[in-house]
Amino acid sequence: MRLRIRLHSTEGFEDFLAPTKFCDCDNQEIIKKAKELTENDNTPKEAALSIFHFLRDKIPYLVNYIVKASETLKTGQGFCITKSNLQVALLRAINIPARYHHAYLKKEVLKDIVPVIVYENMQDIITFHPWCECYLSKKWISCDTTFDKALVEALYKKNLRSKNEIPSIHWDGENDLNTMNTWMVEDKGTHESLDNLFLEIQKDWNNTPIENYVQMNQYINNVRKI
Repeated sequence: MRLRIRLHSTEGFEDFLAPTKFCDCDNQEIIKKAKELTENDNTPKEAALSIFHFLRDKIPYLVNYIVKASETLKTGQGFCITKSNLQVALLRAINIPARYHHAYLKKEVLKDIVPVIVYENMQDIITFHPWCECYLSKKWISCDTTFDKALVEALYKKNLRSKNEIPSIHWDGENDLNTMNTWMVEDKGTHESLDNLFLEIQKDWNNTPIENYVQMNQYINNVRKI
């Protein structure tokens, strides 16, 4: 049985609560984790904030294969695609409508975060950046968890990013938080599912040798160190 937090109404939000191939919010481990994270919460806002902080800081920004939400939970790491997908799944598991917002970003967002050789070989525009939005207080609110707190604090301290570029990574459960605005070049809108996009990216992404990701993540972890 799925955990339920009382909402004003879920009528008309069925597509934003449903499981998909990648967003397996009906997976028992997803449901168990959602219940664990929100067991002391009494409102959807409190629950969404608990899930937000878990995704932002307990699932550090590291690159891996495109997998289901339950697999991201198991590995305990992710990047924009897998973190937002897990966030959507955990929210849906407790009956909070959630969706994806998709945009194109300048590759400069990853400068000094990934190895130079990786950065130089990237296309100028990243075409697959999603973040999570949830429905609270009768409105959709962006709650972006892409970069973890430890990484952002290191970027600030090492002068690799400024507060003008990333003004905040803190979310209050009431106002939009999108940490990637500085680098956004095209807004592709909102979607109840991004499975087709994930499948398209997966074709090439999951053929990358795991050693490449290990080396990239070692670099990211070194950036994270203060």
